[in-house]
Amino acid sequence: MPKRSSWTAGTRSFNSLLQRSPAVTSSGWKEVSGPVVLSRGFKISMPNFVLPGGGKDRKTLKQRRQRLIEEAKKRRRAAGEEEAAAASRQEQEQENEQNHEESNEDGNRNKDQDPNSTKSSKSSKDGKKTSTPGDIPPGFDFNSKNFRVVEFKFTMNQILFGVFAGVMVFSLLSSDEQFRELTWQDFKTQYLDKRLVQKLTVVNNSVVRVVTTNLVANGQHEVLYFTIGSVESFERHLEEAQNALKIPAHERVPVTYTEEGSMLSSFAGFIPTFLLLGFLLWMNRRAMGGAKAGGVGGPGGGIFGMGQSRAHLYNSMTDVKVKFEDVAGMDEAKEEILEFVKFLKDPKKYEALGAKIPRGAILSGAPGTGKTLIAKATAGEAGVPFFSVSGSEFIEMFTGVGASRVRDLFKKAKEASPSIIFIDEIDAIGKSRGKANMRGGNDEREATLNQLLVEMDGFDSNEHVVVLAGTNRVDVLDKALLRPGRFDRHINIDVPSLDGRKAIFEVHLQKIRYDKTITQLSGKLAAMTPGFAGADIANCCNEAALVAARKGASLVEMKHFEQAIDRVIAGLERKSRVLRPDKRKIVAYHEAGHAICGWFLKYADPLVKVSIIPHGSAALGYAQYLPPDAYITTEQQFQDRMAMALGGRVSEEIHFDSVTVGASDDFKRVTEMASAMVTQYGMSSAVGQVSLSRQQGAVQKPYSETTGTLIDNEIRRIIENAHNRCKQLLEEKKVEVGLVAEELLSKEVLGRQDMIRLLGPRPFPERNDAFDKYLADDFPAPDTAKNPKSSPSSSSPEAGLSA
Repeated sequence: MPKRSSWTAGTRSFNSLLQRSPAVTSSGWKEVSGPVVLSRGFKISMPNFVLPGGGKDRKTLKQRRQRLIEEAKKRRRAAGEEEAAAASRQEQEQENEQNHEESNEDGNRNKDQDPNSTKSSKSSKDGKKTSTPGDIPPGFDFNSKNFRVVEFKFTMNQILFGVFAGVMVFSLLSSDEQFRELTWQDFKTQYLDKRLVQKLTVVNNSVVRVVTTNLVANGQHEVLYFTIGSVESFERHLEEAQNALKIPAHERVPVTYTEEGSMLSSFAGFIPTFLLLGFLLWMNRRAMGGAKAGGVGGPGGGIFGMGQSRAHLYNSMTDVKVKFEDVAGMDEAKEEILEFVKFLKDPKKYEALGAKIPRGAILSGAPGTGKTLIAKATAGEAGVPFFSVSGSEFIEMFTGVGASRVRDLFKKAKEASPSIIFIDEIDAIGKSRGKANMRGGNDEREATLNQLLVEMDGFDSNEHVVVLAGTNRVDVLDKALLRPGRFDRHINIDVPSLDGRKAIFEVHLQKIRYDKTITQLSGKLAAMTPGFAGADIANCCNEAALVAARKGASLVEMKHFEQAIDRVIAGLERKSRVLRPDKRKIVAYHEAGHAICGWFLKYADPLVKVSIIPHGSAALGYAQYLPPDAYITTEQQFQDRMAMALGGRVSEEIHFDSVTVGASDDFKRVTEMASAMVTQYGMSSAVGQVSLSRQQGAVQKPYSETTGTLIDNEIRRIIENAHNRCKQLLEEKKVEVGLVAEELLSKEVLGRQDMIRLLGPRPFPERNDAFDKYLADDFPAPDTAKNPKSSPSSSSPEAGLSA
């Protein structure tokens, strides 16, 4: 390890170095950064700081080191020349001194006694410059081991914390007086009895400070202290002691009282302030860190940029992968959105005809129907700046932030016009204002909504800015937000139809490897998934690929899609949930009752599959039907669906001594259908053609107690009629129920072909266009002559439904 050299540095050496540095010019100071050379070969890298008149040129550490080396070499050469001249002069002087040695013995003796003066005089005569501690020693090698670099890098927070800690430690440790603790007895015998007490001070009613007449080394009076239990006890003992000493009243020790706070208690008073400053600093760093992730108004905002918009900007330079070709099943919605995009791309075409661009559009629909997807496609196809923001991002804990962000968002959109703004889940800020929102005061959400209304209605006609918004709760939005001039168009994105589901399946099937030999795969899958939204279809295709990978298949086959559809409908298959044989038999007869009702009721939906394999968290079995894409429902369909839903409970009543809780979900669906028939659809002659449904969020019922009793009686009557029809049918088909139940116990899952084999074709023509178009070929009707028990002529379902 190299030997550490001692070093010193003074103000003069530092200033002289700065004066020699080329970073300083006559015009003023420039930026100073890099090493500072001290004596004995040490170098300190100073942090960057800017002085008045700072320049922009910056030299690296290597460049500064090279410059200092060159300066040291020049000084070393100059010092060598000076030393040579001084040596010649010294030789001449020595000769002169030898010639006059005898005559100047006294002067020589004095010179011998004070050699430093001789050297000083020689130096002054020669004009030789001595080395100062701040200069670089001649001949010093910057590459030697004694040359070291010491770097000091401090942030502003570290400097402030160090200063604060130093002040606190100095305040706690420093004291002008030296205290010594003693007991009451020592105070009395050593000081009070000897009349050495000058005064007493009771501090905070707990400590007595004693100032004696004795002087300590620094000339101050000696100070002692002792603790007391209470002021009354101290005063009593002091008075008794002074009475015992017979001290006159005018000579007694004076006692004063004071309240003093310690340094720690004083510091504790600043703790709330420090906590507040720390919280603000944390919020600032958090805001700056979150802003770095992207978004308009985010970068560099800090705590003072909290009111800036958090919207993400997409433009032609942004890589948005979703295009309109990736959006299927919503042709009408795409056509509406494309009209906005075309207007922004070529506004003169429409303005020449006198048309004005609509100010905005609301995209509404059930969850998963593709509202956000079509907005992403708009961002990818628009070719104009696209600002995307969530409604919840306008609301913060600080008042006024939401309105400020709305102003900032529209300001940026106007500056970038023509542009599009998309607000996802606008119901977070756009809920209706009224009596239901009785919170008092200035609600932050309401202030944000008011600002949004002002911004949307305050557009200049020449500023081409379109606002799109998505929500699945359009019924809760404020009416002022939905009026023409703000959101002119309401685009409802409903669950896709058969053709829409087929188109969506075709989009998602392009991303997976499936068996190409399956004819009309997208149509079959669309027919098997009525009621599926776009998100459900995407999940179904992904689940099919996962099932195929889990099974080790090279291609995704039809059975994998069927398992994926079961997973989406009923949940995860739970084969590990093993039931006892008697419980398993009850589940089989329960599902068989549903299947028989769905098979022999005219207006029931076609049966596709029935299973007794547990699925999900509670279902021990299920039956899958194919309801048509019907937009109108008849009273007969309601009655047959209710009877089919009650088939499981009725089958348990017929074949077992007791019933189970397995029909709880069936009762819920039956009650909902009967209630809708009575209160919404006017299908009860007793109640009449009135709408008595309760509004969402309403506290009171919109009808009287008498009407409520009438509604309850009608609901019970409709459900009782459905139960009687179902029971009559299942008693007539008791043998068929047993066949289906035993087959379920054997195979666990029965498809439509199995049902045709056991029961024969349905005695009614199928009324499902999707089934007839895509699935009829997969379920050919068997030869009824080979199965005389299942012949339709053997039992007429109409006879069982006559009642």
